[in-house]
Amino acid sequence: MSLPPYLLEVGLEASAHQFEVAETLIGVGRFLVIFVAARLLAELLVRLQLPTILGELVAGVLIGVSGLHLIVPPETQAAVSGAVLELVGSLADLPAASVRDIYVESFPSLEAVANLGLYALLFLTGLESELDELVAVGGQATTVAVAGVALPFALGTLGLMLLFHVDPIPAIFAGASMTATSIGITASVFGELKMLRSREGQIVIGAAVLDDILGIVILAVVVSLAGGGSLELGPILKLVTAAVVFVVAAIGLSRSAAPVFDALIDRLKAPGEVIVASFVVLSLSCFAATAIGLEAALGAFAAGLILSTSKHTHAIQESVKPVVALFATIFFVLIGTGMDLSVLDPTNPANRPGLVIAAFLLVVAIAGKVAAGWAFLSKQPTNRLVVGLGMMPRGEVGLIFLGLGTQAKLLSPPLEAAILLMVIGTTFLAPLLLRLVLAGKDGGPDADALAEIPT
Repeated sequence: MSLPPYLLEVGLEASAHQFEVAETLIGVGRFLVIFVAARLLAELLVRLQLPTILGELVAGVLIGVSGLHLIVPPETQAAVSGAVLELVGSLADLPAASVRDIYVESFPSLEAVANLGLYALLFLTGLESELDELVAVGGQATTVAVAGVALPFALGTLGLMLLFHVDPIPAIFAGASMTATSIGITASVFGELKMLRSREGQIVIGAAVLDDILGIVILAVVVSLAGGGSLELGPILKLVTAAVVFVVAAIGLSRSAAPVFDALIDRLKAPGEVIVASFVVLSLSCFAATAIGLEAALGAFAAGLILSTSKHTHAIQESVKPVVALFATIFFVLIGTGMDLSVLDPTNPANRPGLVIAAFLLVVAIAGKVAAGWAFLSKQPTNRLVVGLGMMPRGEVGLIFLGLGTQAKLLSPPLEAAILLMVIGTTFLAPLLLRLVLAGKDGGPDADALAEIPT
């Protein structure tokens, strides 16, 4: 049996079986550590009535370069735990140095699985987007969404460039990371307080759906720009136009292509037809987005929009959710593993500029979304503070931005950690502030309201 090229580079003195044992132990061990750590932290946070996704992120921090060094992305240049290398080496009868090389060279396979989780998560987000709800709340949701994207983006980008002298591409990406809104966190809080069907709840949900679209379009443009390193107006307009046309086409296809998909599903008999056919659409959409110069993440979201009107939508959701539960967990844990929080140590004078940046991003992220609650006209009484707070949590969408920025190597360690703290801060604060503002209020019956809301 021939060895993969990277195994041949490790050394020729060991047998193929020894390399296979080491590679298998590393691969399976990574999954074991990730899932156990993520589940323990998720269970803890859910009992504290906080989003489980934060548990996955914290789990990554604990087992990564800021913690136990059990899972260490090679680009961080940090060393894997010596105890792990010795254990695997003793079981595979290989020296620790060889195990380290196998660990580094095989890491892309774990990142590929994590990317599958990212695409599945974005596909599910698009699939669960209620386009009809966006139309129902009309202009209010649109103006709230646009203001909630424009204000944090402009203030964050310009502030980083003018006040902190951050280069344009990283500053734009950091500004873009503040445009997101986590619809799942907000919907769960409104549902718990029976406010989901209130006017405020409907405006926030509709605006958050549009926020997903606007945010992912911005993400696709920024990541594509980063690849070329250019800020010329022509390429930007071309990318923006392509991204908007791509999303509009996906919305149009949700009316015309979904019936064709349904007819195909009705003819298929072999088990697994729903999930396989859905991932064919997902793959085609990612391929199309990449082929025209956009980010594959936008293609995954667009694929969900296309199938959002299918009569098999519920079956697709139920098929995709286990994939998301497994592989998106890996994606978020990996984000945490690469976070070097030592750059936020205030006792080190070199870290203090990064802490100032983190404080600035958090303030802008909160103020920009809260201000969006006053960005619409309404003849009916509306609690605008509730609308603004409902738009505040970045949650999983903010982490997707951060993860792609990290993968694209756009961010310096201090800026990366500052964005992480912004995401964590807004995600923790929003549910607490909403509960405080809405305490004692009851929007009336809201039976099974969360069943139709993306989570």
